Amino acid sequence: MASVEEITTPVAFLYCGACGMPPEYCSYSPNYETHCIKWLKKNVSPADFLKYTASSNSTADGGEEGGEDAGPPPPSEPWTTKERLVAFYTKYQPDKLDGIDGILEKYAGKEDKLFNALVKKYGPEPDDPYYYGAGSGDEGDVADKMGALDVKDTKKRRGAAAKKVKQVDTRVVVQKISRNRKKAVTHVVGMDTVPGIKLKEASKAFSKRFAGSSSVKDKEIIIQGDHLEDVAEMIVNKFGVSGECVFLDLDGEFVAFV
Repeated sequence: MASVEEITTPVAFLYCGACGMPPEYCSYSPNYETHCIKWLKKNVSPADFLKYTASSNSTADGGEEGGEDAGPPPPSEPWTTKERLVAFYTKYQPDKLDGIDGILEKYAGKEDKLFNALVKKYGPEPDDPYYYGAGSGDEGDVADKMGALDVKDTKKRRGAAAKKVKQVDTRVVVQKISRNRKKAVTHVVGMDTVPGIKLKEASKAFSKRFAGSSSVKDKEIIIQGDHLEDVAEMIVNKFGVSGECVFLDLDGEFVAFV
């Protein structure tokens, strides 16, 4: 039986200072290359760095055979529906991870519809390691592997998967988020997929149009007030985005603004 000291002794957990997730999940962060890698290099040991970047490391450099720092073996089967959803929300909406069981129950038998809606709203699904195995390459020492994962060499990371991320079609989602009974904010996700648009300039335009505050957070524009349809109309008329590429979030259903 465990002693009182063992039960009450606090356990220290490490969280990435860039994305806020445990380091083993950093590769799912949209800011992995630009922020997480720099933070890991500075704050963890070289051995831990290789451990936390094992999946991307194996693709960029061929991985390591054997040794305590070798990445996990390729999975023998694809992700389950729950694992797909966990990976998706870990990448885009970590705060919703606790509600995954409820989401699966709600969409039982309609999983394809769920993932299609999520992809339209946030972006492409994370790559299932069953389908995207490790690439080939020469082994190197710790310094070489850390250099290969530097933000200046992100083209080497994940091979075909990295190219896939670049091929993002224009897709903008507008949704109303109620904060309490009387106040709401309008969220705009995907303006960064519109060619030639800078998020800060778009935010200023929204602020001027609706005479209220507007800010940019994690590639998402947050506008004070309920302006769902007016914002969608402005995106089409002012920024030249086709109505077929602008979606309104109506109680979980995504409807094109056409």
